[in-house]
Amino acid sequence: MSKIEKVLATGKTHTTLSSAGITSRGHNGTLDIELSSPGSAQPAHVFAATQPHPKAEQLFAGAWSACYTAAVGLVAAERNIALPADLAVDIEVDLGQTGPAYFLQARLTLRVPGLAHDVATELAHIADSICPYSKATRGNIDVAINVQTA
Repeated sequence: MSKIEKVLATGKTHTTLSSAGITSRGHNGTLDIELSSPGSAQPAHVFAATQPHPKAEQLFAGAWSACYTAAVGLVAAERNIALPADLAVDIEVDLGQTGPAYFLQARLTLRVPGLAHDVATELAHIADSICPYSKATRGNIDVAINVQTA
């Protein structure tokens, strides 16, 4: 995998769980989307404050973070791990360049306040192994997974 020498654009999202489903918010407040899981009776996708032309990296980060958040929930349920109400996933996707070639790279941060760090780390990595977006990027782009429990 090639490393990015120069970052050209970054899409950032902050995704949380809510009673209405999963909500993803762009870092500058221009992308608010409510997403639901397949087969869910929750509301359909809602675009609240989407700018006319959000960055592709921001849209990709939002979709990936919603999928990853759902994977965290599935893994936690399988292992009877109670997730905190303020669970969040932050994803940053960079578009960058090395010489004339263009690449993507990403940073995922799972925020699970109050959960033991070793349990949260295991949860983060298992969720990464089952998330379809994580599978699609594995081996194709540089991805860092971080966990915060405080």
